[in-house]
Amino acid sequence: QVQLVESGGGLVQAGGSLRLSCAASGRTFSSYAMGWFRQAPGKEREFVAAISGSGDGTYYANSGEGRFTISRDNAMNTVYLQMNSLEPEDTAVYYCAAGPVVGGISSLYDYWGQGTQVTVSS
Repeated sequence: QVQLVESGGGLVQAGGSLRLSCAASGRTFSSYAMGWFRQAPGKEREFVAAISGSGDGTYYANSGEGRFTISRDNAMNTVYLQMNSLEPEDTAVYYCAAGPVVGGISSLYDYWGQGTQVTVSS
């Protein structure tokens, strides 16, 4: 069992930055691929970014390419999402997820956090 707790969300103006963190429980964190997903009101949950267990492989949705950076610190059992040049369209609840295989499909992930709200004002 893996428990995930996100933090770092908040209100930011367009063009600003936020760094989300996701702290994981357990001693096998490095064996899990980690992903970030988001869900805006009235929309389906969508993929944002993912990273392999070792951190060697990173993957991004087109919406975040060049603006978002996913990273992980396996010693700290934490995955991060650095978000720059934020746009109002980035407003959503952001979720981190853990699973055995890295990818952009939510069904690949077995464990999910409770989410953190990101609001970008224009």
